[in-house]
Amino acid sequence: MNLRRSSRTTKALVSYQDDGRQPVVENKKRRRNKSETVQFESKSHPDATAAPEKFRKPRVPRTPKRQRTTAAPASPITPTPSIVGVMTAPYSTGDIDDATPPPPLHRPVEPNRTTATLVTPGGSKAVAYPVNKDGNTDQSPSKTAEGLPPPIATAGDLLDKACQHLIGVDPRMEPLIAKHHCRVFSPEGLAEKIDPFRSLVSGIVAQQVSGAAAKAIKNRFIALFNDSDGEGASIAFPKPSDVAKADITRLRQAGLSQRKAEYIQGLAEKFASGELSTGMLLKASDEEIMEKLIAVRGLGKWSIEMFLLFAMKRMNIWSNGDLGVQRGLAAFVGKDVAKLKAKGGKWKYMSEEEMVKISDKYEPYRGLFMWYMWRVEDVDVDAVQNAQ
Repeated sequence: MNLRRSSRTTKALVSYQDDGRQPVVENKKRRRNKSETVQFESKSHPDATAAPEKFRKPRVPRTPKRQRTTAAPASPITPTPSIVGVMTAPYSTGDIDDATPPPPLHRPVEPNRTTATLVTPGGSKAVAYPVNKDGNTDQSPSKTAEGLPPPIATAGDLLDKACQHLIGVDPRMEPLIAKHHCRVFSPEGLAEKIDPFRSLVSGIVAQQVSGAAAKAIKNRFIALFNDSDGEGASIAFPKPSDVAKADITRLRQAGLSQRKAEYIQGLAEKFASGELSTGMLLKASDEEIMEKLIAVRGLGKWSIEMFLLFAMKRMNIWSNGDLGVQRGLAAFVGKDVAKLKAKGGKWKYMSEEEMVKISDKYEPYRGLFMWYMWRVEDVDVDAVQNAQ
């Protein structure tokens, strides 16, 4: 009985092939590894030497990882925003005073001092080198004691002398000068009456907002201190003493943020106390004014440089931090600005050392040279100045 059972078991474990080859006996006790390749005897060909077919475990498909692509940084827009135009609005009841008469062409000026005509908080006009009734420069001992450098030009010929100096340093400036007229330092530009307090306040108002928004906020700010009931009455910019005494809540009604309202009130306090004055802005050196204004909250170095150049019309101002100037100067000296890339997350077209070395050749008219470097790369400085 046991022999019969054993025979049946053996037959169950042996499978015969139809092609007459040796049977394949399964090893019941051996366990196959999951990763082991299973081999099947081929039934399609009678040749016993044919290689067996292999069955491989199919791979589970994987979703390919997305490759992250970093967009190339875009070339920066010139950092000369509409803030300059708001800062340099001539002193008048409106934004542009077309009734301003041309200045006396013989008024003495000096490039390292303020060449603009300033307006005091009381409304009177002041210049660095006043002319007496006879049309002569006041050369009294008191003026000499102030340490003012002697004037080297007049309001009538300042721009011509400066342009000739630039062409003398580099003849390539001549076609650029012929193509673009710089009104900033022209007799008409020097005739504009500038209120320094108004210019600086307007600069703070214009920070991080559009030109249209800045104009609206400035108009509301002026309206806070003017009685609109009087028909035909002129609308004057508020005096520093009035702004210094105003409550912050009242200033914010113009649309100012808390911080900007505090900045403007702090600036007004410095004008009201005499720490900042029209006389100081007329006659102090560029370095002295920078030291005074940089201590005012809300005013940065670039803003002060633009104030000195476009509002005070100081002709020897130079800004290393202006990307428009960097790009224009790099193109002017022959660099391919299209191939320059951002380094360390910051755009740099030229090093500051190289910029200073080049600009020093154009003293004392570096401000005019900078104005033309904006023009090299088609920065519309006129639109910037007139944007209100």
